[in-house]
Amino acid sequence: MDAQPIVRLEGVAKSYRLGRVRVAALTGVTLDIARGELLALAGPSGSGKTTLLNLIGCIDKPDSGRIVIDGADVTAIPPHRLAPLRRETLGFVFQTFNLIPVLTAYENVEYPLLLRGTPRRERRERVRRWLEQVGLTAQAKQRPDQLSGGQRQRVAIARAMAGEPKLVLADEPTANLDSETAATILDLLQRLGAQTHCTFVFATHDPALIARAQRCVRMHDGALVTERAAA
Repeated sequence: MDAQPIVRLEGVAKSYRLGRVRVAALTGVTLDIARGELLALAGPSGSGKTTLLNLIGCIDKPDSGRIVIDGADVTAIPPHRLAPLRRETLGFVFQTFNLIPVLTAYENVEYPLLLRGTPRRERRERVRRWLEQVGLTAQAKQRPDQLSGGQRQRVAIARAMAGEPKLVLADEPTANLDSETAATILDLLQRLGAQTHCTFVFATHDPALIARAQRCVRMHDGALVTERAAA
């Protein structure tokens, strides 16, 4: 792993208003995430895991503190200029897959590349390569409703990886899968991380995913409370 972190958070805080009450989601989080790392964010619901992912993913802005992603201080970049950074640097995998139901597996993987203006020949090669990597070449023409939950998540992973991101953020990627299917997804993510040297950050309750991580950061009430390095 490179010595310079892909993500650096310095004193990051975030709160939300619920009616007249302001709720602290994150309180002074400081964390470095190494390039090529497989990092798990663990903790109970409401501990701040998803908020932290949203901030790293440039989907939301902190109230205070500093976030640096691949050398860019994203807290200093206006929101309308963050979209290119998200497209070029980040990939996302969601608990509910977030596939477009009317598109085939091939078209779902291709869609972000279309938004980026990737040339047709390169799009075709990337989609073919990543569907093959996740074992879904034969399902390329099937829509999400024709696929199993595990196959849908593999399409989502191929979609995230097709953009050749430096960092993939995954929010509970195995939560909607049975244990056997979840294990195959974990094998896939671990293999892709080793092959591509991409950084993976997971928010998870899954003990199996936590056990596979190189490092686990546990959260409680918006703060980092413990870290576990790889054995």
